[in-house]
Amino acid sequence: MVRRTFGARPPSLVPGRVLLAVVLVVFLAGCGTESARELPADPGEASAPMAEIARADAEAAFGGLGDLAAAWKDGDCAEIERLTTWAEKAIGSRVCAAAREGRAAPGFGVPRNPEFLLPAHEDGEDDPWFAVLARKPTPAYFVFVRTDGAWRLGAGPIPLAGDAPEAEGEVVDAAAGPGSWVGARLVSTRHVAFLTDPAGLSGVRFASGDPMGGLLGELVRAPGRVRPDRLSTDVRIEGPARALALPDGGALVFHALRLVFTQKPGPGRSSLAHRRYGAADVRAFTGGALKTVTGAEIVLLATRVGADNRMTTVGMRRVLAGITEGAD
Repeated sequence: MVRRTFGARPPSLVPGRVLLAVVLVVFLAGCGTESARELPADPGEASAPMAEIARADAEAAFGGLGDLAAAWKDGDCAEIERLTTWAEKAIGSRVCAAAREGRAAPGFGVPRNPEFLLPAHEDGEDDPWFAVLARKPTPAYFVFVRTDGAWRLGAGPIPLAGDAPEAEGEVVDAAAGPGSWVGARLVSTRHVAFLTDPAGLSGVRFASGDPMGGLLGELVRAPGRVRPDRLSTDVRIEGPARALALPDGGALVFHALRLVFTQKPGPGRSSLAHRRYGAADVRAFTGGALKTVTGAEIVLLATRVGADNRMTTVGMRRVLAGITEGAD
């Protein structure tokens, strides 16, 4: 896991192995009844067999979002945990419990008008997955992952922040465009570098107006807004990235970051002067007022990586996923 920090402490790179399992992908529009069908490798190839995701199963998984919406409405935390994985499980596991303590539960409307993006999956690399672009009621991506024999929502909704890149048409293997493929593998790490490098020394850039620029500006200003309290911020990678090859040689990457804010009283103080999180949220997540507060916010992203490796944010959602006492 990559973890970068700035704020009250200098930037640091926490040792550890980053696991970004990005699979070779193509758009498949075939139908079928099996959840995964092995496709043998071409003669002379040493790569693992591919598993084709059946469209019928993808449609059934998408249709099951109505059950998840009902679970959020009823405050059924066990059902939410059963129906989710990856980023959505990390969010739901704490947010649902906080909603029972008076915090407003996030609204989860049932999406409609889906466009299915079904990647090929290299057996043994990662759990099978697919994405859906739902056009209504608000255009947003949903990412499903098959774990423990069932399809679960891994990330979504991720509302569009711009135009959705074209992912249909010509079938393109991501490995055919080595430049964009390398960019897809490194997209989460490059986001961490950007968000922890206000001076821009990393060389990672986003175009003017990209939501990532606004997020960086917020992180830079955050410590000053709570003075004399001390605030530090860690930026971490939340699980593996998953990438779709695009017909133009680029890639569409679904990934998530975890922002961890730790706020402590300033020198000579026994309590916080300017709380980052409201008292009601702190009580809902922890049960009381705290001297030192750590909040975790998860940012879900859909990033287009061009054939020239330039990154553009096409979808983004940010959620307060938990508050705990003390430093993380």
